[in-house]
Amino acid sequence: MKHKHADLIHAWAEGAQIEYRSALNDWTEVDRPEWSSWVEYRIKPEPKPDLVCWARIIPCVVYPGTVLLSLESANVEFTFDGETEELKSAKVIK
Repeated sequence: MKHKHADLIHAWAEGAQIEYRSALNDWTEVDRPEWSSWVEYRIKPEPKPDLVCWARIIPCVVYPGTVLLSLESANVEFTFDGETEELKSAKVIK
């Protein structure tokens, strides 16, 4: 009979980072898994890459104090966290 965690054991032997689900329902890295049958294990997922996008911000003459957004001739760059989708940075480009 195949071990419950056989595929994960093979992946770990090949160098994959293994995580287990803790009592707090969080995933925690483990260097030497015990491979207990009552514990849930997984291969640590690869982090999602950051998303970078560009836009052109221009003043709006119709409604003073507001701006318009255009996708042509970018003058700002936004970087969003790949995991949380939160804005990490914004910078002016020329």
